[in-house]
Amino acid sequence: MNGISGKTAIVTGASRGIGYAIAERLITEGANVVITARKEETLAAATKNLGERATYVAGRADDPDHQDAVITKALDTFGSVDLLVNNTGINPAYGPLMDIDPGVARKIMDVNVIAALSWVQKARAAWLGEHGGAIVNIASIAGLRPAPGIAMYGVSKAALIHLTEELAFELGPKTRVNAVAPAIVKTDFAKALYEGREEKVAAPYALKRLGVPDDIGSVVAFLLSDDAGWMTGQTLTVDGGVLLAGGI
Repeated sequence: MNGISGKTAIVTGASRGIGYAIAERLITEGANVVITARKEETLAAATKNLGERATYVAGRADDPDHQDAVITKALDTFGSVDLLVNNTGINPAYGPLMDIDPGVARKIMDVNVIAALSWVQKARAAWLGEHGGAIVNIASIAGLRPAPGIAMYGVSKAALIHLTEELAFELGPKTRVNAVAPAIVKTDFAKALYEGREEKVAAPYALKRLGVPDDIGSVVAFLLSDDAGWMTGQTLTVDGGVLLAGGI
C-alpha cells in the first residue's frame, strides 16, 4: 500500500487479537511499529514474532505517563510518530445501564474515549502537528445501534465515533482521522459473545461467519495509507453484513 512504508505507527492494545493483527499488517506494508498493552510478557512475545521493525512499551492505555513513554520510545527508536491506532478498549460490565456502577461507567469512558483523545493530543504535540499523518480509532457497531448487554460499551464507542469526526475537523488538512466499527471478531475479548454458539451468532450475518482479526487489520492499513488520502472523519463498518438484517 502507498504511504505506509518507512513510517512509524503506535498501536495500542496490540499484544494479541485485533491490535496484533493491525501491527502485523502494518509491518508487512513496511512500517515500523510500537505496540502497547498492560502485560510485558505477552508484549515481549508479540514483539519477537513481529520482528526487528517492532518494539513495545508495557503500561495502561489511560496512564498519561505511559503515553509519554510510548511517544518517546517511538521517536528515539524510529524517529517519528506518523500513524496512531487507538485500539485499546474495555468492557468490564455486562447488563443493563440501570444496573451499572457509575464508577465502572466512568472507567469505560476513561479508557475507551478520554485515553484515545489523550493519545491524539500527545502524538500531535510530538509529531503530527508539524508533519501530519493518519489516525484510526477502533470503534464498534455497538456504537451505531443499541447493544443490550454491552450498553455502556456501546455508549463509549458512539462517543469515540463522534470524537473521530471532531478530531478530523480540527486536525485537517495535515492529519486524517478515521474509525473502524467491527461487528463480533473472534478474539479473547469477545469470547463471551460467541463461545459455544458461534454458528448461531453468525447466522444473521450476510457472510455467515464472524470476523477474524485480519479482517480488521487490512481495513486499518488501508485507512492509514495514501490510498485513503481523501478520506477523513469516516467510520467504516466492517461487520460481515450483520447490520443489513438489523442485527447487532
